[in-house]
Parts: sequence; structure tokens; C-alpha cells
Amino acid sequence: MPAFDLPLSELEQYRPELEEPVDFDAFWHDTIEEAARHEPLVSVRPVESGLRLTRTWDVTFRGFAGDPVRAWFSRPAGADGPLPAVVEYAGYGRGRGLPHERLTWVNAGYAHLLMDNRGQGDQYGNGGATPDPHATAPGGPGPAVRGLLAPHDYHYRRLITDAVRAVAAVRALPGVDGTRTAAVGNSQGGALALAVAGLVPDLAAVLVTAPLLCGIRRALDLTDAGPYGEIAAYLSVHRGAERSAYRTLCYVEGVSFARRAQAPAHFGTGLRDTVCPPSGTYAAFNHYGTATGATAPKEIHAYPYNGHEGGEAEQVRRQLGWLPKVLGS
Repeated sequence: MPAFDLPLSELEQYRPELEEPVDFDAFWHDTIEEAARHEPLVSVRPVESGLRLTRTWDVTFRGFAGDPVRAWFSRPAGADGPLPAVVEYAGYGRGRGLPHERLTWVNAGYAHLLMDNRGQGDQYGNGGATPDPHATAPGGPGPAVRGLLAPHDYHYRRLITDAVRAVAAVRALPGVDGTRTAAVGNSQGGALALAVAGLVPDLAAVLVTAPLLCGIRRALDLTDAGPYGEIAAYLSVHRGAERSAYRTLCYVEGVSFARRAQAPAHFGTGLRDTVCPPSGTYAAFNHYGTATGATAPKEIHAYPYNGHEGGEAEQVRRQLGWLPKVLGS
């Protein structure tokens, strides 16, 4: 796929105006506050993964509305003292899978929590274990359109709340230095990490690659791939529902979360990405911290000949070099 979005010189200056609901902050304050009434941890059970250098626990924590959410928590075997923590969020349609699948961050010496995606896990990977008991509002079968016509019913209201509560959960686990907690994710996982950066003011760092839900209106005009295509397909059947759908999407716009973030940030994008167009990533990067006056360091890496896979291992190498400098680990 050839480059189809703005040229890099324009992306580097791209800072579009936003359509933010006047009650955006109140909406998320009330949603998170309601979830925070529940103690985060439900259960923490050790599991035998077959890995000698990693210890893993099956964690259940309270997410949106106090619903139980599953996660894998891992630490380097034999590690002493509190460790900085990485909370990782999985991509669209994926669940937490099996405990030995995601080893990069624990092998780098971090405590690692991998959150399950409620109501997802059936599209690829090795499945999930967290149902979504609230997925009854009008909408299509895919997560991107569940409850799309009303902000309080939308799937991503619940999933973003789970992501915020995952930070509270990892901070409640033994052997974790909660003051050094980073949020990490690619694609949908990047959208969740960016939302967490905007909703958790004392987050220590955020690392996002090709984040979904950034520049949503422009993405719907540019691509029919992936989750945006599901939204377009839904609106092609439910003609006249655009206004309600666009209003809902404004409450989960990643650029709005980016504006409110304060933590040091590391971004990445492929300039040929037709799933999450690079203009959305650059909009989030260029707006990052503007509502808070944040002066924390931020950087972005663009891969001109890569699509949604971004920089793959090269991007991870850069993340592994950047995060210790930020966390002091």
C-alpha cells in the first residue's frame, strides 16, 4: 500500500481542531469515580507456565461497574524489591491469551500486567476470559459498534475504565513500585494506553504505537480497514445515525485524552498504515499535554515504508532503550 495520508512534513505540524463535548471531563470523572468505589483486586493465583525465569499469577480485578476483569501478572523469578511496572493492553479482537505469550517487558526486568479485553478475544490470538455483561445496547457484533449510539452505552467507555483500573490493580500487587508505572500498547492497546495517560495524572510513562481512536472522524473518511470499517458498515445500514455515532465517538477520541496527559510519552507509527492512519497518531502527539501545560519529554518515530505493523522489533528496541531513562530503572 503506498503512502495515502499527509506527507511527513505536514504530519509533523498537524494539529487539528477538536470537537470535544463540553462535559467530556465530567463524563470521565463520574465514570472512573464510580468504578473506583470498588477495591481493585479480587483474586491473585499463581500459575505454572513452564517458564523457569518468570513467575506468573492469574489476576482478577474490578473494572467498569465493579465487573471482574482478568489479567496475567508476571515478574522475573528471583527479583528482589519493588519493581517498576508495565501495564500492557492488547489489540482489537484479542484477549490476554496464554501467560507465556508476552515476555518482552518481564524479561527486561519489569513487573508486567497484561489486561484482558472484555467481550473480545475471538478474532485472533489465543482467546480471552472476560465477558462483557453490559453489551446489550443497539449496535453491531464488533466491539467498535457495540452501543455506538449513546456514550454511556459504548463498549469503549467500559474498556477504557477497565484500563484505568488495571493501573490501580497493578499498584495493589506485592513487589510493585506504583510510582513507576507505565502504560503500553499498540493499535487498540495504544488507544487504551493513551486514554490512561489522560485519566491517570500520576502515570510515570506511556508508550503507544499506531493508536486506534485517534483522529476518528478523519480516519472514517480515509479508510474502510479494521474497526473503522465496522463503524462505516454499521452507518451504511443505519442511515441517519451519524450524528449520534459521532457524538459518542467524541467521548473516546484519543487526541482529547492526549491533550490531558502529563507523563513522558513515546509514540510510533507507520506512514503506510491504513488501519490507524498516521495523521491520527501525529494529531495525538502534537496535541499531547497541551491542556495541562505538561513539559514532560515526548518523542515519535515514523516508519515510512511500514503499515500497521509499524516498526515492529525496531520500535520495541527503541522503547526498551527509552523507558529505563524515564523511570530511572
